[in-house]
Amino acid sequence: MGSQGVATYNEPDDGFTVPDRSALPTAFVQGFRKLLDQALRTKVPGQKKSIGASAGIYAFYDYDDEPIYVGQTVETLGTRVGRHMRGQRTDTVAYHVLDPMEVATLHLYPAEHLRPAKGDSDEVKAQKKAAVNAMEYSVYYHAIRESKYGSILNEKIPQPTPVMTPEELGEPYKFNLIPEGMREVRSHPDTRIARRAHTLAQLAGVCEDRGEVTEGLRRVIVVQAVRLADLASARLAYAEGRARPSRDIFAATKLVGNILEEFDRKKATGESDDDDD
Repeated sequence: MGSQGVATYNEPDDGFTVPDRSALPTAFVQGFRKLLDQALRTKVPGQKKSIGASAGIYAFYDYDDEPIYVGQTVETLGTRVGRHMRGQRTDTVAYHVLDPMEVATLHLYPAEHLRPAKGDSDEVKAQKKAAVNAMEYSVYYHAIRESKYGSILNEKIPQPTPVMTPEELGEPYKFNLIPEGMREVRSHPDTRIARRAHTLAQLAGVCEDRGEVTEGLRRVIVVQAVRLADLASARLAYAEGRARPSRDIFAATKLVGNILEEFDRKKATGESDDDDD
């Protein structure tokens, strides 16, 4: 008897046809990618190009609206964000720094005017690069200030620059990536605890296999472990009918130091951590 489920497996009576590859992912992944594509096709007011075709800054937020990752690109936001969210090859995904399925909301800051052009002089190119770095650093800075952990999952810390105010940055374009009717299931604490623990184990495995990894990657292990402990302890408290632990307990700065203080050290020593992922 042929399967009557969502996906069949070529039982003898089914007949044999090659399915459309886009129909192979789960309903959640299909819906997630559809919302992502819609977000990246959104037009920027006053411009011919879509957000996805623009250079700019991106930030990922989880189901608790907690910032988890910030990055920049001078190619296109569609290309860079698409690599992360579709599980394509990037260091961030390959090293298990980021679980794409933990991203619930996408914030985009398009800045097409800062993309290097063929006719640009070296001075103009340098000015544009500095402006992109300033945007990325500022988004990162405000994300750190916003985070209850005082740290996010970036392995490479953006190059320190003077901080732009939220007004100077402008409001980001915000997009929900969770398909309608699926948020309750996907955001269930047990599901998120399992995924977060799995991601943490894989990340730790990368460090075990490679041995010589960056301090940033080891810092991400600590931050991810803190995020897991917060979620797991809140779930335990709920099961026992008591209030969840105070957020002060989970300040990652007590374990990895104040990330914003590290910027001052890098400035003084001339160190660089350009994000070329």
